[in-house]
Amino acid sequence: MTILDLKNILPDHNKKILIVDDDPFILELLGIFISSFGYEFAAAEDGLQAVEQLRKDDYTIVITDMKMPRMDGMQLLRHIKEQYPAIDVIVVTGYTGSFSYTDVIKAGASDFISKPFNADELEAKLNRIIREQMIVRELEYISMYDALTNLLNRRNFDQKLWEEAHRAYRQGYDIFLALLDVDKFKEYNDTFGHQAGDKLLQQVGRILNECVRENVDWNFRYGGDEFAIIIPQTTKEQVIHVAERILEHYQACNFTKTSLSIGLARFIRSEDRSWQEDITGLITRADQALYQAKAGGRNRIVLDNRLA
Repeated sequence: MTILDLKNILPDHNKKILIVDDDPFILELLGIFISSFGYEFAAAEDGLQAVEQLRKDDYTIVITDMKMPRMDGMQLLRHIKEQYPAIDVIVVTGYTGSFSYTDVIKAGASDFISKPFNADELEAKLNRIIREQMIVRELEYISMYDALTNLLNRRNFDQKLWEEAHRAYRQGYDIFLALLDVDKFKEYNDTFGHQAGDKLLQQVGRILNECVRENVDWNFRYGGDEFAIIIPQTTKEQVIHVAERILEHYQACNFTKTSLSIGLARFIRSEDRSWQEDITGLITRADQALYQAKAGGRNRIVLDNRLA
């Protein structure tokens, strides 16, 4: 998968721009320019008003004047870099004697425009920043997702399991881990070829996305033909139902001689062990349950015996 391919699966990126200036004429002019470029914008008359706007809405870029009452552009810039480091800031000022290009770049600005400015210069700087933001997002996607299945990858699994286990413990609900393996995948791959094997794995990824709760459960390609699901805020009966639904969906695909085996385990926090030991123990118990499912004839679900 190329970076160009990623543009088809990345969610639409908000390009809302916040413009900040105490001069109503400049504010209106910036708004006209930005609208003509095709971007959505909001306006603030000074730094404090901008801080309030940033609390209420999401922005990609802030364009700010430097010389303003109550909170000047440099103070606003520092606030943005501390509280919203992903937002890019373009500084616009006619007071180049007070703030140099070096000053604002060192403070964290992405670019600098001197008054008077023109539409072409502003559009070029905005387009450059948005293009760079897209590249960063694509690289982040590549580092987090498996290129074949578009599921989260193993690297992301370790971090997400740690986060979800801590959240479940703090909020007092159960969290389960499911490990899934494609039975006889090597035989299928050898018989029908690697392209057929890839299509099978992609279909497993689609099945997992269809069978779990969006924005609640987390699907991963754990490695090779093995997958993982983190299932928080659920019961033993519900997690078994999810696993059964996955098996039914897979069986309906009729991938010759293959099936799925699923091992389930519930996270158990023990005060006499470290968090890492308990999380490692969860993975180990789910893996042991998966092994029992495969050893017991495959195409089945096995629950870890400490689920009760």
